[in-house]
Amino acid sequence: MPQPDHISMFDLPDPDDLDDDMKAYFKVCEEKLGLVPNVLRTYSRHQEKLRAFSTLYNSMMLAPSKLSKLEREMVAVVVSSANRCFYCLVAHGQAVRQLSGDPELGEMLVMNYRVAPVDARVRAMLDFAWKLTVSPWLIEEPDRQALRDAGLGEDEIFDLADVIGFFNMSNRFATAVDMMPNREYHGMHRA
Repeated sequence: MPQPDHISMFDLPDPDDLDDDMKAYFKVCEEKLGLVPNVLRTYSRHQEKLRAFSTLYNSMMLAPSKLSKLEREMVAVVVSSANRCFYCLVAHGQAVRQLSGDPELGEMLVMNYRVAPVDARVRAMLDFAWKLTVSPWLIEEPDRQALRDAGLGEDEIFDLADVIGFFNMSNRFATAVDMMPNREYHGMHRA
């Protein structure tokens, strides 16, 4: 069965009807990515929420951090795998392929991150992301200490927790509103 053709369950505004700042933002997305991600199109239903979502996403995933962009994207995929979020698995799996140059890594993270050939630091982050997503009530000091033992400092642990929390929220939103990934993501950075 092919992916449905809709963006989400909602009727969405015509991009030409958006406020000027949002039109400019969509234009930047088109120029940099070749598309406007459907998550932004979905949030365009409420432009103030679109602004808030974009600001939070950009500060978490694109701003300077002691976590690399690839590490943050890998965490996004592992959280999304635990939550079975189709949108984020496709969109952030593509980002992992692009940033790593490895067309297989994203699929490994989607199916079973434990088979991915990653170093001890990344493995500790992914283990923490999985546990915090599937059984947050079991997180204790030894879990945080495992991150420290793998070389993560307090700022990195803060950013890691922030990314994990954000993707748990966005996975639930995407699933609740039946949001579909842009079809273009499926074929990007495969070779």
